[in-house]
This record gives sequence, C-alpha cells and structure tokens, in this order.
Amino acid sequence: MNREQTRQIIDKFSGLRIIVLGDLMLDEFIWGEVRRISPEAPVPIVDIKRETLSLGGAGNVISNLIDLGAHVLPIGVVGNDSAAVLIRDRLNERGAEICGLISENSRPTTRKTRIVAHSRHQQQQIVRADREERTPVSAEVEARVIDAFNSFLDDAHALIISDYEKGLLTPGLLGVVIESARGQGKLVCLDPKIRNFQHYRKVDLITPNQPEAERATNIEITDEESISAALHRISEMLDCENVLITRGEQGMSLLSERNTITHIPTVAREVYDVTGAGDTVIATLTLCLSAGANLVEAATIANHAAGVVVGKIGTATLSCSELEFAMHGEVE
Repeated sequence: MNREQTRQIIDKFSGLRIIVLGDLMLDEFIWGEVRRISPEAPVPIVDIKRETLSLGGAGNVISNLIDLGAHVLPIGVVGNDSAAVLIRDRLNERGAEICGLISENSRPTTRKTRIVAHSRHQQQQIVRADREERTPVSAEVEARVIDAFNSFLDDAHALIISDYEKGLLTPGLLGVVIESARGQGKLVCLDPKIRNFQHYRKVDLITPNQPEAERATNIEITDEESISAALHRISEMLDCENVLITRGEQGMSLLSERNTITHIPTVAREVYDVTGAGDTVIATLTLCLSAGANLVEAATIANHAAGVVVGKIGTATLSCSELEFAMHGEVE
C-alpha cells in the first residue's frame, strides 16, 4: 500500500460509529522500583512511585477506536462500585456514549491491578491481582443489554464483540446480537475466547490468537500446512468466511472468503508489552473494513498498528499519525 491509499482509509475513520459489546474492565498499574528482598518472605519489596488507571478488556478496544478518531457506542456490564464510576468518567471524558453501560449490583466491576517494577535495569510485572465475577449475567441484565444494543444498531457502521470470559456474552445474547447485526447488513468482527467459541457462528471476521486457535481446533500450529488446516477448521466450525490468527512474532495469517490464505510478517521492532495488542488489532481491522479497505489491506494496517502498541508499556493505543508513520515514515 502506498501513502495515499493508507491516508484515504484513515481519513474515513472519523465518520464511523462502532458498537463495542464486551467485557469492560479497569486496568490499574502500580509502578515502582525493587531494591531489596523482604525479610518476611523471599519476595521483592516494591517502592511505589506512581499509579495509573486505564480502560481494559473491551474498554481498551474502545480506547483504540477513539484514539483513531471513531465515535464509539459501548455496551457492557459494570458493578455498583468505584471502578464503575471511574469507567463511566473515562468514557464520558472521551466522548463515548455511556447509556449502554448496565449496572448489576451483585457483581463487581472487573478490575485488574498490576505491579510493575524496575529491577537491575529491567522493567517487569511482579504480580497481577484480579477482582472479578465470571458467572453469566442474569436474564434481566441480558435483556437490558439487548435493549441497549437495539437502540444503537440503526446508526452503527459495525459491531465489535470483545469476549474476555467475564460473564456478559452468554450463548443467547451472542445469538441475538449477531443475527440482528447481520440482518441489517452490519459488519460483525469478533475477538474470541475459548469458552464461547462454538457460539460465534456467522460473524464476518474472527481474530483468535494462536493458542486460542490451537485449542479450538485441536491442531498444533507448527508450519504452513497446520496453519492452513486451523484456519479452514475455524471457518467451517463457525460458518465464518474470514479468519485472522494473530501469531505474535510470527505475524498474522489470514483466511479470506474461505479460499485465499495470506501470511503477514510482524513489523514490531521492539516488544515491551503485548498487553492489549489484540484489542488494537480488532479495532483497527474493523475501522479499515468499515472505511472500504479489503481484508488484506485491513490486516496489513492492523499489523502495523499492533507493532506500535507492543513497543509501549501497559494498556496502549495509537493515533492516526502514529499509524501512518509506522507504515510510511514521516507524516507529511
């Protein structure tokens, strides 16, 4: 792709309205330094220097879409707690709709706390603490989610389903929203997890990572023959024509329209943190496809976007100018 082709696609992002349905989280990072080991147990003592909060899970998909210029219609479930307030505040500050956030008092808002520390010139995650409830949402909450989805659907260009296995995406809910979106000719892109895999039928595009693809298909991916077999197996299992398997340092492998396989090598120069890279991929892919790019063009652009965010620490996003620079060098 040349610069003009890329720019024509990126310039259309700001006119797009994307529904994001998925598991919202709050990512908390505690940053510090390790200079000694505790005398109480063989664990490092972290001297805390700063703390940051960001949207995680489906919230990171939302952040990526917003930073690329799109208007986002989030739908998710939160608790009745301080983390829910923080999520609403951040979405409101970013200009996203918040009427699609459904409260369920009996469950906590998913919150992941990571302690990241410098030690001997290296920065690494020391521990992660999760506060979450993974049981399926109630029938009442499910109905409220469907109502919110229906209220957004007419005005949306596409639907992203972001599954983190936190209980929102029940088989019944998945069936209703996928059928409704496809019935109105809306693009449906899905970032999966294993528990619901058989319920993702008839989406337009699914983006498992390699471990997810291997578990779903029971195929160990070791070469071109096995990646081809896994791509076709997923396509047949889910009646889904387009499958993109993200493969870390091996890049991406795309099956489009059940026939053509394209391997896209990684462009990441330095990898500091892969947290949320899949969120960047699904967000960028959906925007590119909604802007008129073909699948190979969209996957190529998404690959460059992922190459940017893995070079950052923490739950990261990128701007349109960073994306253009990653693909073509200095932005004109």
